[in-house]
Amino acid sequence: MFENLNWWEIGALLMLALLIFGERLPKVIGDGLRMLRGLRSMAQNATSDLSKELGTDIQLEDLHPKAFIRKHILSEDEEQALRKPLQSLFDDVKQDLNGVKSDLNGVKANLNETASDLRSVGKSSAPAESPRPAQRFDLDAT
Repeated sequence: MFENLNWWEIGALLMLALLIFGERLPKVIGDGLRMLRGLRSMAQNATSDLSKELGTDIQLEDLHPKAFIRKHILSEDEEQALRKPLQSLFDDVKQDLNGVKSDLNGVKANLNETASDLRSVGKSSAPAESPRPAQRFDLDAT
């Protein structure tokens, strides 16, 4: 959670928390930890109740719908049977995307060549005339 923060930033956050909560900081930290323990125990109770109802051993990671279906409802043969009709479609789309990617790389190369040609033409021609300075008008004049 705090992998992006260095020690100075963590210290600054602690000082900010101390300024906001003052003397109540230990009580706020205790309440937060108590709430976290309560949430953790609720999640464990829910998984144990679900395991008892289904008659299988369920881990918290298994509660993701895809993982749950793969592990507890579908066998490997059934999963392959579901994937088989879509595999050819997936391969066709992948092949088309590779073709589009190669076409885009060709267009990019052509644009780079055109840009370099335009730069070389711009360097060899005479410099363009500088625009005239803007005329100043007196707004108060009538």
